[in-house]
Amino acid sequence: MQLEQLASGLTVAEASCPEEFGGLSISGLTADSRQVKPGYLFAALKGVQVDGAQFVPKAVEQGAVAILCAQDSVDQLRSELPDTVVVLGSEEPRHALALMAARFYNKQPKVTVAVTGTSGKTSVAHFVRQIFQSAGHAAASLGTIGTVTADGRVYGGLTTPDPVALHAELNRLTEEGVTHAALEASSHGLDQHRLDGVRIAAAGFTNLGRDHMDYHPTIEDYLGAKLRLFKDLLPTGGTVVVDPGEKYADRVIGVAEARGLQLLTVGETGKDLKLTGLRQSGSAQVLTLATPRGDYTVTLPLIGRFQVSNALVAAGLAIAVGHETGPVLRALENLKGAPGRLEFAGHTQNGALVVIDYAHKPDALENVLAALRPVTEGKLSVVIGAGGDRDPGKRPLMGKAAAERADFVIVTDDNPRSEDPAAIRKAVKEGAPEALEIDDRGEAIFEAIKRLQPGDVLCVAGKGHETGQIVGETILPFSDHEAVADAIAKGGNE
Repeated sequence: MQLEQLASGLTVAEASCPEEFGGLSISGLTADSRQVKPGYLFAALKGVQVDGAQFVPKAVEQGAVAILCAQDSVDQLRSELPDTVVVLGSEEPRHALALMAARFYNKQPKVTVAVTGTSGKTSVAHFVRQIFQSAGHAAASLGTIGTVTADGRVYGGLTTPDPVALHAELNRLTEEGVTHAALEASSHGLDQHRLDGVRIAAAGFTNLGRDHMDYHPTIEDYLGAKLRLFKDLLPTGGTVVVDPGEKYADRVIGVAEARGLQLLTVGETGKDLKLTGLRQSGSAQVLTLATPRGDYTVTLPLIGRFQVSNALVAAGLAIAVGHETGPVLRALENLKGAPGRLEFAGHTQNGALVVIDYAHKPDALENVLAALRPVTEGKLSVVIGAGGDRDPGKRPLMGKAAAERADFVIVTDDNPRSEDPAAIRKAVKEGAPEALEIDDRGEAIFEAIKRLQPGDVLCVAGKGHETGQIVGETILPFSDHEAVADAIAKGGNE
C-alpha cells in the first residue's frame, strides 16, 4: 500500500525523504523492531518502561523505510536518520498506527460488537459468538482465550492484541468467510488505542471492580479507559448495552445519553430484557424475562448469578445488531461456558465436584464462590494465588474473599513472574490467615482434591484456560486442567 494512503490526515515531517514520497510503497507495519522487514513502517511508540525511539536504528537497519513517532521526536529522528527514510509525526501515534493498520488490513466482518468491564468479558464474547452461530452466521470471538471460530479453532491469547495484529486477524477472518465478530475490549487495549479503527456496531458493559491498579493510577482512570469504548469508538447510531444495576453503569449510561446513542438495558432494573424472576434448577437457572416483545421463560444451562448478567448482556448485543428477541433468548438455552470459566473439571472417585475458574480478582472470586455455594452439599474449598508484577493491593483482598466465601482455603503460587513467590503468598494470607500454604501449585491441587469428601466442591481459581506458569522470564508448562485430572486419576481422596 502507498504511504500516502496510510498517512492520510497525519502530520508528516520529511527526513530528506524521497521526492516520490507519495508513491512510496509500504509492505508491512509493526511496533516491534524485531519484526521489521524491508519496506516496513516502524512505529516508535513510547511504552510504560521503554521508548520505542531507541529501536529506530535497528528498524532502519532491517529495512524500515518509514518511521511513525510522537510529534516531539520528529526533529531528532530527522537529524539522525538516512535521507531515504520518511518520518511521520503524530500527536497520538498509537491512534495513528491503529488507523494505518485498519487501512492496510481493510477487511472487517460485516457486524462487530465489543464488550468491556472488569469481569465477564470473555464469557460475553463467547456467548455472543454462539448466539450469532445459532442464527446461521459464520462468527468468531476474540479475546483472552484467543480467537475462537465455529469450527473450534483457537488462535492467540491476548485480551486485546496490538492494533496491527488485531486488524490483520479481522482481515484474515473476513477472508475466511466470518461475517460476525465479538471482541473483548480491555482497559489496556482501550487506553493504548488498540481497537481504534474497528467498525463497532454495538458495545456492552459488564461491571467494574478492582483490577489493573498496577497500570491505572486510580479507579477513575481505570473507568476512564473503559469509557473510551462508548465515548470514542462506538460511532453515532451505535447501541450501548448495559445492566443499570451494576456499579458504574450510570457513568456508561451517562455517556450514551450525552452522545445520543441508542441504549438497551438488561437485568432486574433494565427495560429491554428485564429480569423479573430467577430460580435454581439443578445446575441450570430458570429466568423470567419481560421484554417489549412479550414475556419469556429461559432455562440457562449455567450456574452463577453473574452468568445470568453475562448472558443478558450478550443477548442484548445480539438484539442491538438486528436479531429477533425470541430466537436470541432461545439460543441462551444452549450456551456453553467459556473455557476456564466455572468449567466442570471432573468428579473425584467419591463424587466430589471440581471446577476451574479464571477468577484472579477479588470481585470475580467472590462471584464464583457465591455461585458454587448453592450446589455444594458439603464443604466448599478453593485453591488460590496471585500474580507477580501486578496490583499488590488486591492480594490480601483475594485471601479475604476466599476466607469469607469458602470453608477451606489453600494459598499457592499463580504466576509469580519476577517477584518472590513466598512474599506474594504471604500477602494473600494476610486476608486468609487460617489458609493452608503450599508453594507448588500441582501439589496444592492434589492436596485439595485429596481432602474432598462426598458432596464437597473444589474451585481451582486464578489461571483458568492458561497452559503455562510464568516464573521469572520463563513460562513453565502448567495446566490446572491437567493437574486436576492427574490428581483425580491418582485417586488421592480414596
